[in-house]
Amino acid sequence: MASVIAIVFLITLIALFGIFLVWGTAKLGPKIKQSSLKKSSYECGIEVQQSGHTKVPVKFYLTAILFILFDIEIIFMYPWAISFGDAITNGYGAQVLAAMGVFILVFIIGLLWEMKSKALEWE
Repeated sequence: MASVIAIVFLITLIALFGIFLVWGTAKLGPKIKQSSLKKSSYECGIEVQQSGHTKVPVKFYLTAILFILFDIEIIFMYPWAISFGDAITNGYGAQVLAAMGVFILVFIIGLLWEMKSKALEWE
């Protein structure tokens, strides 16, 4: 029970500190007045013909998200590989190997799903 109280206290303290930082910077920070000229874009004195927003195709976002997802999965395998020798020494190597087998199985199923749904094809 004491550890739960300590965790709640720590979360409350962090939240209050974050609120204090946001409030403090709003109240104590410099006040900058933005004129319409300051907010406008400047391109060699020529008026802007089109908006600054461009549409990026979804395939770029999908590729980035999939890269991050599989990159994180691979990163989880390094600590496992390092500690696997200790698990064998302590007598529970089979359980650790089975857990990593399930992890790799989920990884392979995800990769097969990507290939089936043609998520990585550009055309």
